Amino acid sequence: MALEDLAPNQTSGLVCAHHHLYSALAPGMPAPPRTPTSFRDILELVWWRLDRALDLEMLEWSAKLGALEAIEAGTTAIVDHHESPNVIEGSLDVIANACAEVGVRVNCSYGVTDRHGTEGAQRGLEENRRYLAAGGVGMVGVHAAFTCEPDTLLAASELAQTHGVGVHIHVAEGTDDLDASDRLRDLSRDNWLLVHGVHLDDNHGLNGYIVHNPRSNMNNSVGYAAPHRLGLPIALGTDGIGAAMLEEFRIAYARLREYDVTATPELPWSWLETGYRITPEAAHDRVTWFDGPIDPWRLAFHTNMKPQSVEIGGEVVYTEGKPTRVDATEIRAKAAEQAQRLFAKLENMV
Repeated sequence: MALEDLAPNQTSGLVCAHHHLYSALAPGMPAPPRTPTSFRDILELVWWRLDRALDLEMLEWSAKLGALEAIEAGTTAIVDHHESPNVIEGSLDVIANACAEVGVRVNCSYGVTDRHGTEGAQRGLEENRRYLAAGGVGMVGVHAAFTCEPDTLLAASELAQTHGVGVHIHVAEGTDDLDASDRLRDLSRDNWLLVHGVHLDDNHGLNGYIVHNPRSNMNNSVGYAAPHRLGLPIALGTDGIGAAMLEEFRIAYARLREYDVTATPELPWSWLETGYRITPEAAHDRVTWFDGPIDPWRLAFHTNMKPQSVEIGGEVVYTEGKPTRVDATEIRAKAAEQAQRLFAKLENMV
């Protein structure tokens, strides 16, 4: 990661290769109607309810809060995957503009799905098309193969090829998506982001990057992906649990070490570095940390590493504990207001 001109206490900007910025308001949300007992329950009772409750004002402040939390952790680039079925049109612009205001790089996509009918899937495809056609930095998002009809998967793949980008899709995260490799094998390309891959067979036959999200996989009790068995480049994401990538690296190492006692921190560190193949610009950003030197062995057990300053595209966007472009106190206050609106909607949702 460290380039030749970096000081011992510096790194390039960190990359979160899979995020859900709409989830930044989720901490403290009301309990679901009943206790989930499976991954499908978690989706239906928590996240699919939350995304239906979102409006554009909530999304704006959620994205700003997520972007703020990113630079506070030394993360300068976010690859976001979004869904808000009741406010699809323009949602990617809201996210992109919010991140631009804070100063964070973002790659946006809308998660197309047939969960809300054929019309909902078409609206999702159109939002990806509209955003990319207007010059937005992004990919074509797909929720997951198991929530899409074959025609929808094909349309998403063709749209991505038209715009010269990849598809950003959850793959075999849970057992509901066991046939993902069969459904995607003839569609996937080297620039796809295959998120999770927990239940992929070793000989899955897919193309793209595996994006490993160890903390989310543990939280959802879906199993361990052991991503290095899958034969593809591996990047690290958070699946919406913030953007603290050094923390995700430490968790990735701890989970790997539990699986294989001979493993060393260099392997999950290489996964963190793969983010620069997805967002090359972040390699030229600069993060100066309060402590050094930056070494995978040291960082694997250093739980309090904080950035002193963050420079993105030559501009200092964070220094002396504060962002330079925005008021952190205002963002947190406005986000808290929107969180309360969101929680009220969830409490009243049928």
